[in-house]
Amino acid sequence: MEYTHLGRTGLTVSRIVLGTMNFGPRTDEQTAHEIMDTALDEGINFFDTANGYGGPDHPGHTEEIIGNWFAKGGERREKTVLATKLYGDMGNSWPNSGRLSALNIRNSIDASLRRLQTDHVELIQFHHVDRDTPWDEIWQAIEVAVQQGKVIYAGSSNFAGWHIAQAQEAAASRHFLGLVSEQSLYNLIVRDIEREVIPAAERYGLGVIPWSPLQGGLLGGIIKKQADASRRNEGRSAESLETHRAQLEAYESFADELGVEPAQLGLAWLLHQPAVTGPITGPRTPGQLTSILGAVDVKLDAAALARLDEIFPGHKPAPEDYAW
Repeated sequence: MEYTHLGRTGLTVSRIVLGTMNFGPRTDEQTAHEIMDTALDEGINFFDTANGYGGPDHPGHTEEIIGNWFAKGGERREKTVLATKLYGDMGNSWPNSGRLSALNIRNSIDASLRRLQTDHVELIQFHHVDRDTPWDEIWQAIEVAVQQGKVIYAGSSNFAGWHIAQAQEAAASRHFLGLVSEQSLYNLIVRDIEREVIPAAERYGLGVIPWSPLQGGLLGGIIKKQADASRRNEGRSAESLETHRAQLEAYESFADELGVEPAQLGLAWLLHQPAVTGPITGPRTPGQLTSILGAVDVKLDAAALARLDEIFPGHKPAPEDYAW
C-alpha cells in the first residue's frame, strides 16, 4: 500500500479508501467485518462512512457494524483513520435533526460516537452544503468538538468550489484550520470538478477524496462482463452504458494493452490527478477489495494519461474551460 498526507495536514492515510456504504443494506455484518480485517491486513488505514448509511429503514446501522468491529479489539480502532459524515435528518424529519446547525452538529457527532463505540473520529465531514447556516456557527460547533477531543479534522462533501472558498475564508478569520478534505463525485466519465473544485482544493490545501470512482461499475470492465453474461444492466444503468459504449470499448481495449484490469486503470488514473488523496472503493466482499489493490502499483506515463484524456475528455479550470 502507498500512503500520503490528507490534504495539507500531517495525517498519513492510505491511497485507497475503504468505503462502507454497502455494510448493512448489501453486505451482512460478518462479511463487513471480514472486509475491514482484510483492509487492515492489506495496509488500508483510511475508512469512510456516514451517519445515514445503513438503509432507509435503519440509518446509522453501518456505523453500528463498524463499532461492533472496533469492539473486537486487536488494535482495530488504533490502526484506523476514521471518517464519518453528518447532514441528513436520520429519517425522523424532526426540526433540528439534520443539516449543519450547531445543535445538529453536536447531537450528530455524539450519536455517531455512540454507534461507533469510540470517543473520537479523525475526520468529520459535512455531507452537503447548508446554505441557511452561517459558517461562523458551523465553525464554532466544530471548534468545540475539537476542544472536547471528539473530532480532530473537518472535511466537506459535494461542495462547489465557491463553497470551499467561503468555508476556508471564514475559518481563517477565526484562526481555525478549516476544511482539510473534499469528497466529490469524480472519475474518468464524470470530470466536472476539474473546473472549480479541484482548483479550490489545490489553493486551500484540501485532499480530494473521489466517490464513485468507477461510475457505478461502468469503468470496471462492464463490456467484457456483459459479453461473459456475468452482469446484466437495466434501467438508467443500461442507458448510461449505451451512451458511453464506444468510449468504454476503447477504454477496456487500452487496459488490455497496458496489461491491467479496467477497474485498476480507473483507480490508477485518479491517483495521478492533482489534489487527489485516494478514491473510495465500496466492496461487497473481501475478494472485490483485494482485486483492485493493484491500482496503486499502476504507473501511467504522459502518453497513457493523454490517451485516457482522448477517450474521456476532461475540463480546464474555469473560466478557460468555457471562455478564455
